[in-house]
Amino acid sequence: MNMECFVLGCGGMMPLPYRHLTSVLLRRDGDLFLFDGGEGTQVSLRRLNLKWKKINAIFVSHTHADHVTGLPGILMLSAQVDRNDPLYIYGPPKIAEYIETSRKVLDMYINYPIIVKEISAPCVCYEGEGFRVRAFPLDHTKVCVGYTLEEDDRPGEFNAEEAARLKVPRGPLWGKLQHGISVVNEDGVEIHSHQVVGKNRKGRKFSFVTDTLYLPTIAQEVKDSDLLICEGMFADDCEDQAKEKKHMTARQAATIARDANAKRMAMIHYSPRYNDKELDLLLAQAKTVYPQAELSRDRMRMEIPYVE
Repeated sequence: MNMECFVLGCGGMMPLPYRHLTSVLLRRDGDLFLFDGGEGTQVSLRRLNLKWKKINAIFVSHTHADHVTGLPGILMLSAQVDRNDPLYIYGPPKIAEYIETSRKVLDMYINYPIIVKEISAPCVCYEGEGFRVRAFPLDHTKVCVGYTLEEDDRPGEFNAEEAARLKVPRGPLWGKLQHGISVVNEDGVEIHSHQVVGKNRKGRKFSFVTDTLYLPTIAQEVKDSDLLICEGMFADDCEDQAKEKKHMTARQAATIARDANAKRMAMIHYSPRYNDKELDLLLAQAKTVYPQAELSRDRMRMEIPYVE
């Protein structure tokens, strides 16, 4: 089952000619999940040829303009592409009012169900087959939440050669063993699942954190992430400004990644004070703490493979 992340926009506060506002799309096989929807989201979706009508759910961190101004266009566009499935939108208080007001003021033509659910973190806000999305509290100038999408563990690998050696005939009995059910072989001997099935294999974890003061508790929430998308808005010399505006520095983002034992971390939501070349300063400071740190860029694709 494939899982991949697309950065639709990596900027904060205001869009730049080469940098759209924060938005990330996660694709897990046929399911699409959007995390925030800043200005320019539609442009990147189109340029990446991603099918927005397939978006199952949108997860909003908070209702500051640079994280939601791309949503009305997506809602209207989805009505033009023969969508029948409901679109779920999750976010903290005010997201329902924002969506409803936008629909009324813009006189939107919507021909599919939109289900908006305001959440209070921490909570599991969305569940699908074999995974769940959890919201957890952040600390910003208004109510803000982070999200993790975490898969269930996968069953261990089935050893067909060992099953044959133990005289278990191929067919339904193999299926039972794979589901943890003991069976009786051709000689009448009971064969247990653990004899032919390896240990469970860990599922994958994706985390999205933006617009918050540095909190040591965040590392626990995103622990062992296969991919952490994390705000790294400012360089060290702006740490006081970051604290005042309740944002993080690149070094603080790296500290979270290190403490969380994240396998991969890409920063996002850069201040417009830094042009693309100057982002290397943020990266260098992050790497002193977490050497694997990366810069996300608009329309960047990151695969999230299984770790065997």
